[in-house]
Amino acid sequence: MLPDPPVYPSAVKPILDPAPPAPSHGAMSDAPRKVLVIEDDPAIRRFLHVALESQSYQVIEARTAKEGLLKAGLDQADVIILDLGLPDMDGVDLTRQLRAWSSVPIVVVSARGKEQDKVVALDAGADDYLTKPFGVQELLARMRVAMRRRAGTGPGEQSIFRVANVTVDMAARRVLLDQKQVHLTPNEYRLLTTLIKHAGKVLTHAFLLKEIWGPSSAGETHYLRVYMNQLRQKLEVNATRPVFLLTEAGVGYRLEPDAGA
Repeated sequence: MLPDPPVYPSAVKPILDPAPPAPSHGAMSDAPRKVLVIEDDPAIRRFLHVALESQSYQVIEARTAKEGLLKAGLDQADVIILDLGLPDMDGVDLTRQLRAWSSVPIVVVSARGKEQDKVVALDAGADDYLTKPFGVQELLARMRVAMRRRAGTGPGEQSIFRVANVTVDMAARRVLLDQKQVHLTPNEYRLLTTLIKHAGKVLTHAFLLKEIWGPSSAGETHYLRVYMNQLRQKLEVNATRPVFLLTEAGVGYRLEPDAGA
């Protein structure tokens, strides 16, 4: 958990102040979007409540996993912000219970910063994972991507996907860089389109290996390193400083859909 309440507000206030008004995202902005915050620390709940309400979100609070499950079923939130260290149940177990009946996006915000904690939460069904303390702008961006994906307006639902100076026509199976066709091997193409279908979401090594090479490839993370490096060499302007094919250290990879926007 973060420091005790007297210390926490002064530590996060500089992060909260610069947050600009929430941008418009079409149909999702027609009504206030609901955010369910499941967090037992009252100072962090207050911080999140103020930050999210300032961005025109309707905030619902839960202090325990039991209360969170009840409100998730009753209030039909557009996105859940979840702490892992709840008093009555670990947040990973709560994620699994939610995933048994709901596809609502889940963004974990936790003081647990170890790579294995992130992997376990993501494999349990979380859409994204932020380590405390976090910036409001990053949290809002991750939430928007998760909600677009759930609404069916995310990159994974489009036939043509564009990011930076790359265009992928999935119907024609063509990849263009600066309007010039780029040849990708079958595995490179499968890796790229898998990332596109889940754009904005952190995909663990285990998930990608299973999706591309099947269940027998578990643990063969060197496959991913090789093919990700090849993709970056072909599609990124600077392969050593990628802007959209991003590494989540020790966890997996994420395609940033808003790069170059």
